[in-house]
Amino acid sequence: MKTTLNSRYTALLLITFFTLVFSMVSVADDNGATARILVTGEGSVDLVPDMAVVSLTVASEGKTARAALDANSSAMKDVQAAMTTAGIESRDLQTSNFSIQPNYFYPPQQPSGKREPPQIVGYTVRNGLTVRVRDINAVGVILDKSVSLGVNEGGNIMFTNDDPTEAITQARVKAMHHAIDKAKTLAVAAGVKTGQILEISEQSFSPRPMPMARMEMARGMAADSVPVAAGENTYKVTVNVSFAIDQ
Repeated sequence: MKTTLNSRYTALLLITFFTLVFSMVSVADDNGATARILVTGEGSVDLVPDMAVVSLTVASEGKTARAALDANSSAMKDVQAAMTTAGIESRDLQTSNFSIQPNYFYPPQQPSGKREPPQIVGYTVRNGLTVRVRDINAVGVILDKSVSLGVNEGGNIMFTNDDPTEAITQARVKAMHHAIDKAKTLAVAAGVKTGQILEISEQSFSPRPMPMARMEMARGMAADSVPVAAGENTYKVTVNVSFAIDQ
């Protein structure tokens, strides 16, 4: 009796095992046999910038670190005060890349081949200021004024948008419509029909910073303010879409 029960139990395990195996094979075959169309859709929207991010740097030299720092701090205080006068809020001003570096003199090699060690002959202090300008029309005036007050490095400008969410949403919709149109065109050409959407993935691309003229060049511009052109920003979305094929 016990032997019979063991045999039945073993047979039941085998039946269950093979049932699971065949079920897995069937599911795998179904998934692997699903005919599909894979397409990529693109959509973009151009948007006029409503904000600029400007990088300004004051570099000062002195015989001592103290002298260089005092000269630099004085100039940067004037620059920051000018930003406030121009309507720039404190939340839109951020110090960046502050440094104090020694300046070395390297004596020439003597005829004997001996070389004296380098000597510190002064110091350079750099203090950077990142400014968000929310009034595009004020960018040129701010650049011109900052150079007059001691800014002598930097000058990179990135024209951007405070909130590009709506533009990105529009680009996303355009990308999806483009993908659907491409899939339908391919299906018609192949003599089939598009079925349900199986998978969607997305990539978004924001405009890259566009560096403008450096501050050294701005000094020679004979105008009330530095001329700048904001142009447009292009926000792009790419979608990868998988459609089932209805035979």
